[in-house]
Amino acid sequence: MHDDGLLTAATALRQGTTRLARRLRIERPESAQTSLGMGILAHLNRRGPTTPGALATAERVQPQSLTRTLASLERQFLAVRQPDDRDGRRSLLAITDAGRQALARDMARRDAWLARAMALRLTRAEQELLRIAGELMDRLADTDTDTDTDTDTDKP
Repeated sequence: MHDDGLLTAATALRQGTTRLARRLRIERPESAQTSLGMGILAHLNRRGPTTPGALATAERVQPQSLTRTLASLERQFLAVRQPDDRDGRRSLLAITDAGRQALARDMARRDAWLARAMALRLTRAEQELLRIAGELMDRLADTDTDTDTDTDTDKP
């Protein structure tokens, strides 16, 4: 069970990140890939080559739902299939240089909007606080609360 303060903080964080994520999606150029396509490219860029099944699990979609998106990424040479050295029956999907460039362009536009908004609305201290919060949120995003155990003895 969580204390009320932690639950209140979690609710505020969820609401703020949801609104910000919605706004950042609006800042994506209309000609850009879908959110799912960009999510796949970001995953491949961050984690390296992986199977379509692992991508589906990471994106929380059915493998069949990825078929069109993966085909589109491959047609545009943003991703490529390659053989799995450990299991010749499987193929891995990998991001290409063109995929990295498309991902970088997408992130740059949205990062520029966010930097402008931060400069207009936040103090230097608040900007630094958000930088730190971003690192913490990235760490939280990788947490599986069903399997993770509390091994950090430095926590208060």
